[in-house]
Amino acid sequence: MSSVRQEGKDKIIFVTKEDHEAPSNAELVEEDPNDPYEEQGLILPSGDINWNCPCLGGMASGPCGTEFKDAFSCFHYSKEEIKGSDCMEQFTAMQQCLQLYPELYPQEDEASPKQSSKDSAAEGPSAANSSPAPEQDSDTSDPNTESSPGS
Repeated sequence: MSSVRQEGKDKIIFVTKEDHEAPSNAELVEEDPNDPYEEQGLILPSGDINWNCPCLGGMASGPCGTEFKDAFSCFHYSKEEIKGSDCMEQFTAMQQCLQLYPELYPQEDEASPKQSSKDSAAEGPSAANSSPAPEQDSDTSDPNTESSPGS
């Protein structure tokens, strides 16, 4: 026999093997059309920040959620000529927090050196091949001495 219990807004249903053999009679609940955070976007009609917006990618609820909220709020409500220029302290605190969790918040700088080393490795041989070319071009005494085998 199945059992049901309520935990906050969630309904948890435990079922037996026999319950799975019978057709389901579960009722799906429609989304609440009056939910003020549903489908509102980043900024609510009131001008407040919608911390539940999926566009934030979970940043507001992660381990650095408090720091993110402080920095983002400061920027959003900033009245400075250069928006957010008064928020350096909050953004620094957020950055320091993000660096504590590199597995959750990968830094762009970590990807750049790998990409740069690949670029320099790719550029290395071509750069080495292009260096002698100016020397050969400057030596005009015998232009046919180094011809390619197909010529």
